Amino acid sequence: MKKNQFINSEKKSPYFWDKFYINMKIAVVGSGYVGLVTGTCFAETGNEVTCIDIDPKKIEMLKSGKIPIFEPGLDLLFDRNTKQGRLNFTTNLKEGIEGAQVIFLALPTPPGEDGSADLKYILKVADDLGAILKTYAVIVDKSTVPVGTAEKVTTAIAKNATVEFDVVSNPEFLREGVAVDDFMKPDRVVIGTQSEKAIEIMEQLYEPLVRQGNPIIFMDEKSAELTKYAANSFLATKITFMNEIANLCELLGADVDMVRKGIGTDSRIGKRFLFSGIGYGGSCFPKDVQALAKSAKDADYDFGILNAVMNINQSQKTKLIPKIKAYFGGGLKGKTIAMWGLAFKPNTDDIREAPALVNIDALVKAGAKVQAFDPEAMDNVKGAIGGKISYAKNQYEALEGADALLIVTEWPVFRSPDFDKVKSLLTNNVIFDGRNLYKPSDMKKNGFEYHSIGREEING
Repeated sequence: MKKNQFINSEKKSPYFWDKFYINMKIAVVGSGYVGLVTGTCFAETGNEVTCIDIDPKKIEMLKSGKIPIFEPGLDLLFDRNTKQGRLNFTTNLKEGIEGAQVIFLALPTPPGEDGSADLKYILKVADDLGAILKTYAVIVDKSTVPVGTAEKVTTAIAKNATVEFDVVSNPEFLREGVAVDDFMKPDRVVIGTQSEKAIEIMEQLYEPLVRQGNPIIFMDEKSAELTKYAANSFLATKITFMNEIANLCELLGADVDMVRKGIGTDSRIGKRFLFSGIGYGGSCFPKDVQALAKSAKDADYDFGILNAVMNINQSQKTKLIPKIKAYFGGGLKGKTIAMWGLAFKPNTDDIREAPALVNIDALVKAGAKVQAFDPEAMDNVKGAIGGKISYAKNQYEALEGADALLIVTEWPVFRSPDFDKVKSLLTNNVIFDGRNLYKPSDMKKNGFEYHSIGREEING
């Protein structure tokens, strides 16, 4: 296959693998967020899936029917496929991959101090696989990995391999909170390989997910690896650009919501990822932007826009802190701030790189007490920072005796609160909204002083 050749998912090849693998035996190494969603969803399409993880506590939890992450809709598919025997779990790599036609590597690639992705977990498993593979298999890099990883994985496996194998790059494009829908109804599937065997198997594996015509795009391995970083870095740049526009709106007296509507209806730009706020977080955007910038640096290329994105996003996270301090005359010592939202985004319990944590640090350092509520992420925050803040049973309890409300995560439950109740519980009728949940005009009618991002300030 030539580099970057696009293969339509409906095209059928006479290659002999078509005779087999109507449903497949699949192994997923790594049972974290990506691995568990991947394994569960492939089981839902009729495949026999074994998820493998070195953490015995996690495997026992999964075997007992409990999911260690919060992801809407995953529990239903997990329960159905474990009960029907298509989804199984083990800590034994050799046992887990036995007979598997496809082996997914869904392992952590944490950023190093220099921003580069750490491949030690992937390469360790690749090294182990070489000695235990008994039949041909497609080894799939599902983790987000830098350009050249497929070559490294191939080398690691080949050192001890006695059978044929292929290494494929198949980056995931899962959004936390809607990951099940993203997997089952993908906009596109990107697969990096130049092996005809691997093409046939991967095409057949993904065909049930693209029956409505969305493409399976085959390309070379390096292009597939770069595609994931490019996609996330572009979206992070789009978010950051709108946050910069919002900051300019405040200085010029413009309204960022109107600007967003004005540019979002341009088909060349689109409506998504144009909402301004206090920055992006999570496990993907920060890590992937850093990793792409590091790859560029290693290639002696100054990717200036990515360096700007990282710096601007970090400062944007605490955009409202100066406004809070100004409201209280410059100091926060002895003040109590209610915080709605701790997860980096709604519909997840993920707090990695969450703006809430940066704001907590800034508030506590300034002498304030923080009372927080989040529908799903409080246990994770307790595990990370313990009793540094207090945790409420619901959003209204967080307001009791608080001097101000700071909104950090746009959970649906925060969108239509009882404003009379909010006023009765807060010491001051002031809200600092980091996600622009409410209309300034409505807040004025409700008697609040209201500060948001890039819009009219409602002062008391």
